[in-house]
Amino acid sequence: MGLTVTSTELPEVKLLTPQVFEDERGFFFESFNQRDFEEALGVRYTFVQDNHSHSKKGVLRGLHFQVQQPQGKLIRVISGEIFDVAVDIRRNSPHFGKWTGHVLSETNRQQLWIPPGFAHGFLVVSDAAEVLYKTTDYWSPEHERTLQWNDPQVEIAWPFTEGISLSTKDKVGLSLSALETMGAASL
Repeated sequence: MGLTVTSTELPEVKLLTPQVFEDERGFFFESFNQRDFEEALGVRYTFVQDNHSHSKKGVLRGLHFQVQQPQGKLIRVISGEIFDVAVDIRRNSPHFGKWTGHVLSETNRQQLWIPPGFAHGFLVVSDAAEVLYKTTDYWSPEHERTLQWNDPQVEIAWPFTEGISLSTKDKVGLSLSALETMGAASL
């Protein structure tokens, strides 16, 4: 099976496009193959958890990260369309505070690989969307933090900002400047 890897504005974040076999009956593709993933990206990670969310249009989830047990994430959409975003929050990175955003949909079947050290979030741009993603570490609620979705230092160009729906924890995210001064994080 083939896997095409496209670089993004952030060198470690990659857009993955699987080889899809389509005919009059429908389609088939490998949504994940450990060997192909490792060969294509030149990295070795073990995925330990799969997550599945369903959200309505305008729902913005994120921008989440964990200060300990940081998670790498492999995101894909099985229904609908999202604008998926990764923000580099590694303090020593030359790309600290920079972001990349990509449309992931059931139609383009692309996936976004976001390694540990990045905040992740998405905005549902279709009527609804179902998102599946693999993580390289377990969810650790006591270590989870949120970067402000609309932080003026980061300046994410979301497709729209009117009518956005946020969870309580996402409404009170940290600013990038607060992340810069965090002491004990392994970002």
